[in-house]
Amino acid sequence: MEQQHEEQEHEVYGGEIPDEGEMETDLEMSARAEEEELQDASSKDLEDMKKRLKEIEEEAGALREMQAKVEKEMGAVQDSSSAAATQAEKEEVDSRSIYVGNVDYACTPEEVQQHFQSCGTVNRVTILTDKFGQPKGFAYVEFVEVDAVQNALLLNESELHGRQLKVSAKRTNIPGMKQYRGRRPSPYFGFPSRRPFMPVYPAYGYG
Repeated sequence: MEQQHEEQEHEVYGGEIPDEGEMETDLEMSARAEEEELQDASSKDLEDMKKRLKEIEEEAGALREMQAKVEKEMGAVQDSSSAAATQAEKEEVDSRSIYVGNVDYACTPEEVQQHFQSCGTVNRVTILTDKFGQPKGFAYVEFVEVDAVQNALLLNESELHGRQLKVSAKRTNIPGMKQYRGRRPSPYFGFPSRRPFMPVYPAYGYG
């Protein structure tokens, strides 16, 4: 009877003592919970960093677009300025140039230069040709001095190779003017019915 009572007490007492395995499990669960909390915190920080990085990239992209837009606009302004400068230069050159019509097809640029050298310093002589390289019968003479143009106009209807030259100041940017002015001094001007026969009578012209 006493032995049975002791065993019961022992069982009751023994039941109140925590098992070592249960203690280890509790510690593991606690450690795992802390680790999960740390992971959650790290994940949250990482997400915040990614979000911030994305915002920075978007801002950088917007800045690049803005810079590209500004550069494009600046380029357009520069192109416009260059075009204006080119146009101004062309007008300045044309103000020193003359148009010479009814030029003999056999006439050379050197001969044209000699004809107008008394007017001023000749910078360039251009005898225009067609796509086959044949002279069109007119030329442009560019002088160094602007005043030389007025002197050259005095040589209007002067003769070169037996032809009366048509001299006038060169005009700028008039569509079709070059072609129109190029046809007028043709040796066949005034004889339209005979123009188709130009290749047949290359040695005969009308002054």
